[in-house]
Order: sequence, then structure tokens, then C-alpha cells
Amino acid sequence: MLFQKKLPVSWLIVGLGNPGDKYEYTRHNAGFLVADELGERGGFPIQRLKFKALTNAAAIGGQGALVMKPVTYMNLSGEAAGEAARFYKLPPERVLVISDDVDLPLGKLRIRTGGSAGGHNGLKSVIQHLGTDQFPRLKVGVGGKPHPDYDMADWVLGRLQGADKKVMDEAVKRAADAVECLLRDGPQTAMNKFN
Repeated sequence: MLFQKKLPVSWLIVGLGNPGDKYEYTRHNAGFLVADELGERGGFPIQRLKFKALTNAAAIGGQGALVMKPVTYMNLSGEAAGEAARFYKLPPERVLVISDDVDLPLGKLRIRTGGSAGGHNGLKSVIQHLGTDQFPRLKVGVGGKPHPDYDMADWVLGRLQGADKKVMDEAVKRAADAVECLLRDGPQTAMNKFN
């Protein structure tokens, strides 16, 4: 097991999503799903309200990490990430953000060490509050909308079901493995292994 009890926080892991039952298991909540998977594996429920987020600290990949699920809704996620990064005096390269990505096929993972928000409001907010786009992110593919006329908001806020849910369940497990790998071995190794 790669989790031990408390180490000083040297990483933030920010799972993006929207709080509340209405949004549970929607495509847009891929970041929350990965955060919950990490918590489940390590036996640390992510439920302590701090920095406008549900949080818990644990050792992941041998590093002390604060795992957080902002409760501000997606487009204000950066408030929680920025506040926690300042509190722990962490540079942006120590803030790993996990989000959904409609440009990736369902279940595909992509790790990057920086880059634009790509139209993702949660990432846009994190970039704004960290003052840079140079922070690592793990994107979980949720697939593009089924046809051009389909409303993007309806698509990302749609619940995953059936075969899609199975694919996402597997992707979430792989994404949690990728987080452990990134913290333990660095972004380059994680990119080579999981992209």
C-alpha cells in the first residue's frame, strides 16, 4: 500500500467537480471520482471542510498530500486551490489538478505539466487563482458529445451509465494509479506510463 499516515503537505491534489447529489457520477465530476478513489484506497475519507473544499491529508506515493474536492462549483474551483496553495506555500508545479476532458475518448488519460484551459471552466479558474497555467494536470477522457446539435452542458452533466460507467470505473482506478506514480516518480515517468 502506498499510503501512510501524516507527512507534511508537499502536494495539493485538486479533483474538479460539482458538489451535491444532482452531479454525482456525471462526466464533469471525473476529478471528484478520482479523489474519492484515492481516499477509498488509503482509508482517508475526503470530508473535512477547509479552504472552500472537502479535504483530507494523506501520504500518497511517499509524499504528503492534501486531497481536495472544491465545494464552490466548477467555475470557481480555483478559489479553493489558490487558497490551499498559498497556505502551504506550494509552488504551482506541486498542485496536481484532475479534470474531465471532452476532447479525449472515454476512459483515456492524459497527463500534462502545463497548458491552456482548453475551454474547461474549472481549469480556467485554477489558472486565474494560481496566476499561471504551468501546473500538472491529469485529464480523464469523457468522450465528445454524441452529435453536433447536442448541448455541451447537458453532455458533461449527464450521468454515466451502463458500458460507459464500466469504462469510467476502470479509468478512475488507472487515474488513481497515475496520481500515485506522478507523486512517487515525477511527471515524466507518469506521462510515459499513462498517456
